[in-house]
Amino acid sequence: MKKLAISGLFAAFVTTLGAQEFPHFAFDAGAGFTTPVGNTGSSLDTGYNIRAGAGYNFAPWVGAMLDFGFDNMGISSTTLGSYGVGGGTVRLFSLTLDPIVHLTPKSHVDLYVTGGGGYFHEQTQFTNPTTVTGVFGNSFFGFYPGVYTANVVVGSYSVNKPGIDGGVGVAFGSKWGGRFFAEARYVRVYSGAGYYTDYLPVTFGFRR
Repeated sequence: MKKLAISGLFAAFVTTLGAQEFPHFAFDAGAGFTTPVGNTGSSLDTGYNIRAGAGYNFAPWVGAMLDFGFDNMGISSTTLGSYGVGGGTVRLFSLTLDPIVHLTPKSHVDLYVTGGGGYFHEQTQFTNPTTVTGVFGNSFFGFYPGVYTANVVVGSYSVNKPGIDGGVGVAFGSKWGGRFFAEARYVRVYSGAGYYTDYLPVTFGFRR
């Protein structure tokens, strides 16, 4: 009986170790395109995004990520015309805490959902084209004056606001021990005075 009990405890211990054989620490990085949605879609054009994150897996099916995001979108021509300027961009820097739930963690194809919220820094910049006179050339061919076109900033402002996000993704196993992923999120930034900045970043990258 004593040997049977020891054997049972050993089997349970081995089973527990096997269940814990998954990476606790996680990180990811990727890039993609960002599309403004809702009322924001009438003011901004589609741009791009860069993302990176690090976090901890509490179990094979649940974890939490601290995500950094950078999204860059151009201001639409209609909006630029209403302000009487030639160009403009909106840039958003974000730092969010996002729980993640893996629906099929042990499958070759991992479906997951994620969402959370955090801090957003939003920068808006307006520019106008102008001509600049400079000196071109080098010591071999000589130097000569020239004129070129450049954009000069005519107005800018920035705000720090809270925001939320949520989305879904799919990840595929790789021979490097991590997974390639494709992910889409809906992001809402509370810009103030009843206004929101809504956009949809679609990101492709690698997670481990």
